[in-house]
Amino acid sequence: MTERDGQGLEPILSIKHLTHTYGIGTPFCRSAVEDVSFDVMDGEFLGVIGHTGSGKSTLIQHLNGLLRPTSGQILLGGRDIWAEPKKIRDVRFQVGLVFQYPEYQLFEETVYKDIAFGPANMGKTGAELDRCVRESAKLVGIRDDQLEKSPFELSGGQKRRVALAGVIAMEPKVLVLDEPTAGLDPAGRENLMANIRDYHRNKHTTVVLVSHSMDEIARNVDRIVVLKSAHVLMSGTPREVFARGDELLSAGLDVPEVTRVAMALRRRGLPIDPAVYTVEELERALLAARKGGGAC
Repeated sequence: MTERDGQGLEPILSIKHLTHTYGIGTPFCRSAVEDVSFDVMDGEFLGVIGHTGSGKSTLIQHLNGLLRPTSGQILLGGRDIWAEPKKIRDVRFQVGLVFQYPEYQLFEETVYKDIAFGPANMGKTGAELDRCVRESAKLVGIRDDQLEKSPFELSGGQKRRVALAGVIAMEPKVLVLDEPTAGLDPAGRENLMANIRDYHRNKHTTVVLVSHSMDEIARNVDRIVVLKSAHVLMSGTPREVFARGDELLSAGLDVPEVTRVAMALRRRGLPIDPAVYTVEELERALLAARKGGGAC
């Protein structure tokens, strides 16, 4: 989906005036998110960014009912997920959440059994269960010959893929990823994000990516929600958000490296759009400036 494709789509998730307060009635009372509202559109790739303590982790734990709001609502397909608390388990099958360092949650004897655990608990059996396991394994780059191995024989990046496949195998409507590339080397990060992009493209599933890496967000998402101190600071397409680079930097956040270069060139007098955030865009802007006679 491109930056324009989200127009006209219906939200699959709506966050309405969400507040979550810890320690109510104690001296340590504080709101981790406060009056947060935004929509997640069906089929989009949404990025959520913010510094440590901005409320990112608390926010995403509300999306599938792991946390219950102090006030406000989470709507899934237009319905409050807490309208019938006894059915919250069904919500967790529809909104799959992959925590940071999910490989530490692996526990089965084989990769196959670990991936099968979630869909089996949904009641899938036989050929349907086998299809879910093998399709999800293939989507994240796990080979058939690895399925009968112990997950603990695999590398860190491969274990991460097994954990991701276990959530994908439940075929959620929304996949929420909390810092999925944390702790991986550069090649491992790019390979895993390529798997996630392929999954989003092939399955047309909504993906919510939480990351502290502006470059990772810039390269992958259609739209960004920026959190600061429990509130939404801004939201929009990558171009709209990174056009406010000075505001992001003054808020203690970062911008993609390419945007930093564009901002520096503009300060030196080159007619470069400061919202540039990909190498290809910067190259085109520099060529245009050169043809236009801009100073270097």
